Amino acid sequence: MRDRTHPLPVRHSSVQEDWRAWLPEHKAHVFDNLGRQLETAYTILSVSLNEALALRQTGHLGMSRQVAVVTAELSGLLAYPLAAMLRTLGEHARHHGIVPNTVPLDPSNFRASRSLRTARMSALLYKIMLSQRSQFLHKVHILHEMVEDLEKDFAARVAEIAEVTSEDSGEAWVSLDELHYDLNTCLRESVVLLKSFLVVLPEEELGDFEREARKLPEPAEQRNAGSREMRHRRTASIAGK
Repeated sequence: MRDRTHPLPVRHSSVQEDWRAWLPEHKAHVFDNLGRQLETAYTILSVSLNEALALRQTGHLGMSRQVAVVTAELSGLLAYPLAAMLRTLGEHARHHGIVPNTVPLDPSNFRASRSLRTARMSALLYKIMLSQRSQFLHKVHILHEMVEDLEKDFAARVAEIAEVTSEDSGEAWVSLDELHYDLNTCLRESVVLLKSFLVVLPEEELGDFEREARKLPEPAEQRNAGSREMRHRRTASIAGK
């Protein structure tokens, strides 16, 4: 497989872009609070991965592997709250009958093989959904599934990189590039869903949704949740270098 990795531009398609034109003040405040946490987590991940790729390209393979291991933790700090937000959106929409506008996922916006397959299948299923509400709930579910899978795959690729000490694992680095790209796509798609949801959310339900959203995991909770076994394997790999 040809090595296609290169330092990644930090994608600052800010989740706050143009939101004031769409949302009244109270809803914009909720959107801003959720978006800022996710945008910050993504930016930190992107900058760290850029650093790891730059070190690799300049021949500092040991240092690049060390920084890559850090990115595995950072991917979780983005994926956990993003998945939690999607769950909150889906549960509230299902319980209260919220019907936001939505469009199908575009497979051309994904790079990793599993993401591409999921996006293509989702686009096909989207066409046979009978209601706008079912389309929204389907897209929320698919994005939630994608985010969880991408985080696991990202951690697995980092574990491969950490375990290779005698040579450069080019294919795993290419995969990290693709997974990072797809996490960004999922973030942007999720932000559009959040905005569409808030546009049609009745004002009297905004307080309930905000309380639900506040239950999203804080960074300390995120670090203790989910992939404990994977983190243990990564730690063991570094210790054995």
